[in-house]
Amino acid sequence: MSSDFADALAGGPLVLDGGLATRLEADGYDLDDALWSARLLAERPEAVVAAHLAFYEAGADVAVTASYQATFEGFARRGIGRERAAGLLARAVELAREAARRARAGRRLWVAASAGPYGAMLADGSEYRGRYGLGVDALERFHRPRLEVLAAARPDVLALETVPDADEAAALLRAVRGLGVPAWLSYSVAGGLTRAGQPLEDAFALAADVDEVVAVGVNCCAPGEVAGAVATAARVTGKPVVAYPNSGESWGAGGWSGPSVFDAGRVRGWREAGARLIGGCCRVGPGEIAGVAGALAGPDA
Repeated sequence: MSSDFADALAGGPLVLDGGLATRLEADGYDLDDALWSARLLAERPEAVVAAHLAFYEAGADVAVTASYQATFEGFARRGIGRERAAGLLARAVELAREAARRARAGRRLWVAASAGPYGAMLADGSEYRGRYGLGVDALERFHRPRLEVLAAARPDVLALETVPDADEAAALLRAVRGLGVPAWLSYSVAGGLTRAGQPLEDAFALAADVDEVVAVGVNCCAPGEVAGAVATAARVTGKPVVAYPNSGESWGAGGWSGPSVFDAGRVRGWREAGARLIGGCCRVGPGEIAGVAGALAGPDA
């Protein structure tokens, strides 16, 4: 698929933002909610703009919208009807655009509309396991309406992200066809496999011949998983690769623990392995993204 965003990828690496929820929590917002950051689309839209703006001003070229956990089904459980839910999905794109306008960065800024996996809607941790007991057809029926609304809001790219399972990836790749907006597909991985335990070669291969997909890769994983996955994605698909891992801290019953091992020193290695979209996910804030931007802009980049 020919697009401005695909052309930009061909011209060199782009810096992604970090964890939107991480920034919102740092700004004092409680996201302990089944809708997660999507709750603020209705309640505190200005907070979402401010969080995006912090990342743009830190050097991000691409902001990922607050729609990861925004679904018709999730909103319905809060008594939000379909029409208003569609408006909130579109608002996610509009808020990122507003942040880009305020940034005055002197460079082209991009908006990626986030579509999380089915398990994100369940809000029970199954987004890190996959294998929901649904077939590809059912998962496609779940994803397509939301993707249609997000695409109609005209983001630069759709972010099909934190996908735990090759079966769900197959559904998403079907659902994105014909929408007129390019997409990237990124898996959450562990131990060199998808979260559902499938070989990455097979998982990435699903996207190799899908014209709508302009990049493939990984997110919401440990930084140590990235280099190998990036090399595999580049080899299997021949497409640009997206990489935005977590900080390296561990999530458990008591919250996040352990040291962050996300550092700009790894970034050039990811780029050398084929990454062209590089940023961070959970626990990665504007400071770390400034480091990514600096690493990619440095004389040895």
